[in-house]
Amino acid sequence: MELAFFRLDGDRLVPLDLARSMWRDDQMHGLAVSGALGRAIEARGLAAGRSELVPARYTVDLFKAATMEPCHVETAVVRDGPRLLLIDAVLRQGGEPVARASAVLLRRTAVPDGEVWSPDDVPQPPPLEIAPDSDVPHIPFFHSDAGWSQDFGQHQNASRKQTWQTAVPVVLGEQATPFVAAASIADATSLVTNWGTEGVQYINTDITLSISRPPAGVQLGLLATDHHASDGVAVGSATVYDRQGPFGVATVTALANSRRTVDLSDGMTYQRGPKQ
Repeated sequence: MELAFFRLDGDRLVPLDLARSMWRDDQMHGLAVSGALGRAIEARGLAAGRSELVPARYTVDLFKAATMEPCHVETAVVRDGPRLLLIDAVLRQGGEPVARASAVLLRRTAVPDGEVWSPDDVPQPPPLEIAPDSDVPHIPFFHSDAGWSQDFGQHQNASRKQTWQTAVPVVLGEQATPFVAAASIADATSLVTNWGTEGVQYINTDITLSISRPPAGVQLGLLATDHHASDGVAVGSATVYDRQGPFGVATVTALANSRRTVDLSDGMTYQRGPKQ
């Protein structure tokens, strides 16, 4: 298997098998879509020559199921100001938009004096003997009442979830950057917040990643911090962290999708419900 979500074909991104969703064989998952949009936004920011800025907020709208067909991403600078840069991006397939993103990059300054409340619940990555430091992508680790493991079946329960992942390169032959790693892995917020006793029964329609600093690398974790659901609409949030500590928050909004549940009770296998 080629270890990336896409290969380049001119200016087009051609999905590889790792981009395939568990919801449907001909659908791309959100990690690939968000990674592609984040990669394009980062490139546009570098082209603007604003190296003093850091990404602080990144939002993706997943308004149409992206298929396993070639795609390309268009970007535009919305605002280039003294203290911020706002960039929009659209992912298109067959000329039609299927997802969009926006990002705010902010200028770094000194931290003001004074103290501000922050939570005492600090997430911890898995011990190094379980998950050694490595930039090589691997099967994600999950944590629940069952402890840390890569056996997904152990975590199909109603307990609080946490994940630790090494980012998959977005494009074959390119090393993932820390921001693009975070942009991609943020989609896994749905797994730590919407995965319960019957599998993943909600499909997320958006992702928002807010970070106070760039990640220290491409190994990142998510710890579920909140989940609410009513009338088939769910919202969930997670703390984003690396081995240096927490540095952001990711949130997702999702729709009930129980007719096509992702069932992970058999470990790395999954089952789909009937076609809609």
